[in-house]
Order: sequence, then C-alpha cells, then structure tokens
Amino acid sequence: MSHNLLKGKRGIIFGALNNMSIAWKVAEKAVEEGATITLSNTPIAVRMGQVDELATKLNAEVLPADATSIEDLEQVFSKSVEILGGKIDFVLHSIGMSPNVRKKRTYDDLDYNMLDKTLDISALSFHKMLQVAKKQDAIADEGSVIALSYVAAQRTFFGYNDMADAKALLESIARSFGYIYGREKGVRINTISQSPTLTTAGSGVKGMEHLMDFSNKMSPLGNASAEECANYCIVMFSDLTKKVTMQNLYHDGGFSSMGMSLRAMNQYSKGLEEYTDEQGRIIYG
Repeated sequence: MSHNLLKGKRGIIFGALNNMSIAWKVAEKAVEEGATITLSNTPIAVRMGQVDELATKLNAEVLPADATSIEDLEQVFSKSVEILGGKIDFVLHSIGMSPNVRKKRTYDDLDYNMLDKTLDISALSFHKMLQVAKKQDAIADEGSVIALSYVAAQRTFFGYNDMADAKALLESIARSFGYIYGREKGVRINTISQSPTLTTAGSGVKGMEHLMDFSNKMSPLGNASAEECANYCIVMFSDLTKKVTMQNLYHDGGFSSMGMSLRAMNQYSKGLEEYTDEQGRIIYG
C-alpha cells in the first residue's frame, strides 16, 4: 500500500544485487512510494546478479560503478542528475564486503592489504560518495542519505571480524559529514543498524544462522526483516524526518537494548515451566 511518501523525489540506490538484498527491497519501496531512481553496483555484481531484472521492473537505469573509485562515483551522480531531471533527494549506501571474512582469516591474523580493502569498500566508499556529491552539489537541499550498519560497531560479535571496524568507521563518517552537510545544505546523514539479515553478503559471516537465531530470541519484537528495513529507509528518506541527522538508528527489534531475555536464557535450560504462572502463562518480567 503506497502513501506517496516519496512522490516526486529522485534517488540513487547503491548495492542492490538480488531479491535477498535490502537495497533491492528499498528500491522497490521507493518507486512504490512515488520516487524515480537509478541503481548502481559494481560491474561484476551487475553481470552476476539480477540488477537488470530489477531495473526493468522499476523502469530504472543501471549505472555500473566501483564505489571506491572517485571517477566512477562522479559519473553516477552526474548521470543520475541528468537521467532523473534534477538534483538527488535521497541516497542509500548498502555496500559491504570483507576479503578477510571470505578467506576465513581470523581477527588476530588479518591480512592488512585485505583489511584496507574491507575499510575502503565498506566505509571509505561512503565518504567518497558524500564528498563527490557535495562537490558536484548533486544532492538537493534537505536531502537524506542512509548507510546500513550493524551493532557490531559497538559490540563484539564472534565471526564478524574486521567488518566491525568498517561499520564503526561508517558511523563516524555519517556523524562527521552530517555536521558539515547539515549546516551547509540541510542534508541529513544517518546510519541504520539493522538486525542480522540473510543477504548474500550476510551469509558469508561465520555462524550467521546461529547469530540470527540468538538475535531473534534476544529481541522483544524479533529480528527485523529486509522488507521492514526498507520501510524504515523510506521514512528516513521522506519529509517526515527532516530533523533527524547524525544518528545511528537501531532497527533490530530491541536487541541493542537487551542484556538477556528469557527465550535466550532458556537455550541453556530444560524448559519454560519454572517461568510460568498458575495458569501456565509465561512470565516475561
């Protein structure tokens, strides 16, 4: 059901690969809410993924680009302004990859060349994106930029490895750039810390299925889905959130505020009987 939250707005969605991608869901929701968009991902991702299928469905043009390349980003923003007929109102950065994770290098045995790539792809690309957009004056006044993060930027999670460092840097960039871009152009920059989500990138994290199960048991509302994250992004792109900036916004069913839940603790006990009242109802308090 559309509420026309983005009617007449123009956007760029970075990172859609296939229908498991959060960026894919955001692109669908944005167009459903009245926006026109362009799509961008690396040339190899465009070839290997299903981005062209999404582009056809949404009547959106695909602009292949390496998000770590200033020259490529300059082309994406300038061409998007040309294609969409005006300055960009919203941007999604949904980009992350760790060669160390892919090569199963543990955090105490990192390959530093691969760490450089992790940080460049997953975080510095966000800075490059914002810097290029600002120098081109490509984002409209009071525009909105979102990057997807994870709570591993604040806490240690087994197997998340150097991606945690990248997410911490990503969030710092949002704050630092958010101040400058906000004062000068009214552009708001935020990160959304999403529940663990089974995307193509997420599936590479060691023990992802166990992490998702634990997070689901810990969260009062359960894990947030990719589609629910997309809905949140749409609200953040809309005019309903014009004074929200430089924030890391948790979209995780309450996980980030929990210490221990009954359902998680029950993982180590034999049953819930000792936590029920006389009528057999579970006592959550």
